[in-house]
Amino acid sequence: MRALLIAIGVVAIVLIVLGLILKALKWLLIIGLVALIAAIVLGVIHARRALR
Repeated sequence: MRALLIAIGVVAIVLIVLGLILKALKWLLIIGLVALIAAIVLGVIHARRALR
């Protein structure tokens, strides 16, 4: 019984940690996409200024 409770506790901790990592990855992906879009926009603006 004790081993079962320990196993359930370990599984629960692993699932919680995985959930936190996935949330962090989701936010990192969103931040990365925003940064990528900003870099593209700035590149286009600088290219247009250089052409003038």
